[in-house]
Amino acid sequence: MTEKTFREYTTDQGKEYAQSRLDYHPKLYDTVINHHKSTGGQLNALLDVGCGPGNVAAALSKHFTQTTGLDPSEGMIKTARAISSNNGAIRFEVSTAEDLGSSSSGLSPPIADASIDLLTAATAAHWFDMPSFWRAAARVVKPGGSVAIWGSGNLRVDAGTPNGEAIQARIDAFEEELSPYFLPGNWLTRGLYRDLGLPWSVEPAVEGFEEGAFWRKDYENTEEFLAVGAPKVDLVAFERMLGTMSPVTRWREDHPGAEGTEEDIVRRFRRDIERLLRESGVEDGQERLKGSAQGFLLVVKRK
Repeated sequence: MTEKTFREYTTDQGKEYAQSRLDYHPKLYDTVINHHKSTGGQLNALLDVGCGPGNVAAALSKHFTQTTGLDPSEGMIKTARAISSNNGAIRFEVSTAEDLGSSSSGLSPPIADASIDLLTAATAAHWFDMPSFWRAAARVVKPGGSVAIWGSGNLRVDAGTPNGEAIQARIDAFEEELSPYFLPGNWLTRGLYRDLGLPWSVEPAVEGFEEGAFWRKDYENTEEFLAVGAPKVDLVAFERMLGTMSPVTRWREDHPGAEGTEEDIVRRFRRDIERLLRESGVEDGQERLKGSAQGFLLVVKRK
């Protein structure tokens, strides 16, 4: 199924996404670069796929001579260009993960064959058609290059949070209410990408990658995965962050007029968390909510 929620984002939605989503931890970026270099990867050209507002491309561009970010959403690309307008070393273009800027996609100049040293996809691969993506990756990634894919899932409240058991139950209920609006990609993140198609497991298999060099790193929490470690955010920011989830967007499309009101699914969730905190003695229910999620990083090497 083709993902449509993010693909149809407007520029305003792209700006809200950029402002509300947490960036990745510098240690995660360092892990990606260090593994890439230690396995023979070079640092000439970076391609970030499903780049969204461009945070990954911007963070990693300092390591590379050339950086390109691709996303199928014109709204996201306009946002990325605006945010990175002072960084002339990054090129942002509209393209799908299945085309990867091929000449047939209309991208000019196209992403040349065997031109990319490191291809990254952050919290995006669950929306790709993986057989088509791997065929395209085999075309553009240089021999010895790397494909690094990562994401996170399964929100958990910190054990030390006041009334934490009840809050965790409310988090679980929130996801259960949203589950009718999950697409297969959302379930892939909840499964920590363990069922994500890899070059040797998709049908038909894609040649040109080293199965024996496949590397996976799991993060039991986000201490070294998200920019602020185990995120501790105020509930207003937490509500905004949850509002960028694709199932929430689909829920809101199915409930016109609810967004921004007390009937909104995320607003109801936030109010319940505030109530549970107040019941534990936290004044006004405004304690910052400390939580975490499981992270995962997958690296595939090009022969």
